[in-house]
Amino acid sequence: MAEKNLENIISLAKRRGFVYPGSEIYGGLAGTWDYGPLGAEMLHNVKDAWWKKFVSSREDMYGIASSIMMPETVWTASGHLEHFTDPLGSKKFNTMFKSKAGALKGETIDIYLRPELAQGMFVNFKNIIDSFHPKVPFGIAQIGRCFRNEISPRDFLFRVREFDLMEFEYFVKESDWEKNFEFWKKEIRNWIKEIGINEKNVHELEVSEKDRAHYSKRTVDFEYDFPFGRKELYGLAYRTDYDLKNHKLDYYDEDTKERFVPHVIEPTFGAGRTVLALLCEAYDEDELGGERRTVLRLNTKIAPIKVAVFPLLKNKPELVKKAREVYEMLKPEMSAMWD
Repeated sequence: MAEKNLENIISLAKRRGFVYPGSEIYGGLAGTWDYGPLGAEMLHNVKDAWWKKFVSSREDMYGIASSIMMPETVWTASGHLEHFTDPLGSKKFNTMFKSKAGALKGETIDIYLRPELAQGMFVNFKNIIDSFHPKVPFGIAQIGRCFRNEISPRDFLFRVREFDLMEFEYFVKESDWEKNFEFWKKEIRNWIKEIGINEKNVHELEVSEKDRAHYSKRTVDFEYDFPFGRKELYGLAYRTDYDLKNHKLDYYDEDTKERFVPHVIEPTFGAGRTVLALLCEAYDEDELGGERRTVLRLNTKIAPIKVAVFPLLKNKPELVKKAREVYEMLKPEMSAMWD
């Protein structure tokens, strides 16, 4: 088993077309990375597997794709303008990216690129109820790009300024939050196994009150043994009724004739961190024919190439032709490679 060295993994990722430094020909931009052909395919496979497991295979989950840009009023109500900060010397630095919408002077409004997916789901809570009339418990899920102006981006895909999250808000009665929290904790563990991450490399951390987000009453982090240390891979938070109350939203139960504010369980999965953990997990070196080689032993569900066709005797046209026919049969059905 090869030692998990981050520099070796970064080198392999670039050499083989998984991940490239962002804007590299112009000197790069810290905290940005571009996924190459194999990385883009792998990232897609991660997202697709997540969506199938947590959204399309369930009756109680509603998928959406909300806007990346949201007005300042959303972030004031959510508490992010006040609390979404990192320490910078003696001051606090808000890590949200701010911009303006509109072209004419005096008619512009302040907007922010979303630093998380949650608020897009909360502001669509009423829309989902009006359109689909779900019964509590139910969830709203999405996969999407988020942005944070990190003070110190580092460790390859781990700490970046632009990243993909996979997340859902699961709405429950207050009395049921603990059992639902435990259920989703187990489901996160199941997901970790299903995509090929060794459970021994994942550890649960009960986050202390002083380290929890402003909206959370309980948070469990799932930490992975990265080459640079044990760091957060996924998170599970009990957001209570904090967000729906702040957005002045509630739920009416037609059966019990009861109106109440649901509480929220939120599992959050970083897609990029998942790719990084899988690359770390799969990286290996062995010897073949007396030569040292690098190998990625990826889970078949996530691997960017499912099958490769190699016509070994290229001086035999009939064999090459038959191999090409096999490849062309496979290509429409799966990610196949011809060599």
